[in-house]
Amino acid sequence: MTASDDDCEDCPCHGETTRPSIFADERARTTVRRRDVAKLLATAGGLTAIGSLAAPLAGLTQVFERGYSGPIYSDGITLVDGDGTPVTEDRLAEGEQLTVFPEPRPGIENAPTLLVRYPENAYGGGTNMAFTVSGYAAYSKVCTHAGCMVSDREGDTLVCPCHFGKFDPTAGAAVVGGPPGRPLPQLPITLSSEGVLVATGDFEAAVGPGGG
Repeated sequence: MTASDDDCEDCPCHGETTRPSIFADERARTTVRRRDVAKLLATAGGLTAIGSLAAPLAGLTQVFERGYSGPIYSDGITLVDGDGTPVTEDRLAEGEQLTVFPEPRPGIENAPTLLVRYPENAYGGGTNMAFTVSGYAAYSKVCTHAGCMVSDREGDTLVCPCHFGKFDPTAGAAVVGGPPGRPLPQLPITLSSEGVLVATGDFEAAVGPGGG
């Protein structure tokens, strides 16, 4: 049986027009496109933020790549700061530290070294006192575990941020925590006649992971 037009007049849907699909409605498609773009921008912004945080972190924990097997320092090599300025006796107060480098940097260019200063009676343990001068001691900044930079500090303890290796600068940079298997190598230093810190030889042991 075929329904008549009169019968359809009583149907709840009588008089309604067909509602367009969301995919056929231009306004809906525009809304979808705008949402997709917003999500894309949000994702890109998040990735950019992560990248901006990762870059400085990489700089702090940069692994030292040793491509040279000869000496880093030698007798008479001046210790300089990051600007190339020679380090004088009055540069640090007791308890302070500074990253220094060999100048003119024979061997490995830009070899980082931790220079610390404490009262002479504060040193003990494995510190080679013949390698110190005026309260200064110098150690390789390259962690002996994985080669990251020992760039953090907890009180008087030197800390590597990669795996939290800890070293005591007043005890010959002995390992006091974390996975490193040996101390940071100590550098023999003295004062020159010009009053600047100079090395009297190379590090006492191999720099970075490995070595003995």
